[in-house]
Amino acid sequence: MPELPEVETTLRGLAPTVTGQRIVDVTVRERRFRYFITSATENAFKGQRILAIRRRAKYLLLDLEQGVGLIHLGMSGSLRIVTPATPAARHDHVDLALENCCCIRFHDPRRFGLLHWVVQPVEQHPLLRHLGIEPLAAEFNGAYLRQRATGRRVNIKNFIMDQRVVVGVGNIYASEALYRAGIHPACIVNALTRAQCDQLATAIRTVLTAAIAHGGTTLRDFVREDGRPGYFVHELQVYQRTGKPCYTCNTPICQQRLGQRSSFFCPVCQTLND
Repeated sequence: MPELPEVETTLRGLAPTVTGQRIVDVTVRERRFRYFITSATENAFKGQRILAIRRRAKYLLLDLEQGVGLIHLGMSGSLRIVTPATPAARHDHVDLALENCCCIRFHDPRRFGLLHWVVQPVEQHPLLRHLGIEPLAAEFNGAYLRQRATGRRVNIKNFIMDQRVVVGVGNIYASEALYRAGIHPACIVNALTRAQCDQLATAIRTVLTAAIAHGGTTLRDFVREDGRPGYFVHELQVYQRTGKPCYTCNTPICQQRLGQRSSFFCPVCQTLND
């Protein structure tokens, strides 16, 4: 699944081409997405100018003259800039043709993605209303994590992947941030010290910032908006490295199932609190 760095990379790739452009036509080849794309939704985009493109968690928001286009890439989706004459490939389901003779093309093999038009304040949409803090916001720090952890008896990995606590920290980056902070993923969150929370907040910010700079992480179903893969995969220190030596102590990396997701960690470098 595209995670926050992949979505941010897509945003930064699209913004120079689409900002200020009018959507002159919409082509929908497949309407069966997470929300069915109705004719009303299709027509709502036509003729509107894209005033800005921004991100909230893993959602892309197209600020239009009237309403907001809400986009989610689902499990395998991607957005690319092509010319309208570029032949549509299999799973190229939606085109937003712009007045500058470019086209935003939505590719989604599994169709878990979302293209939705929102009239009300988008922050109050049911998909966004309960989202937590952005991990790159100045307000995200150790004090915030410690406050949210009070009284919670869940493991730290599931805690930082809870979108109501902090958005956009998926399985890859949670494992990587916990390794850098020296915290075992099975630690109970309310047992963490303030110092550990400070280290973890810094690690999350550092990992996500580095991944954005590298263009995201190469996964089976993800490519950047220009068709090239991200390269943060070369910086991964524990994720999917089971049995390989830790880069710090040479101990084999371990794998453990937490919350139905695989977690990767070094049993020596990452402390498990009592």
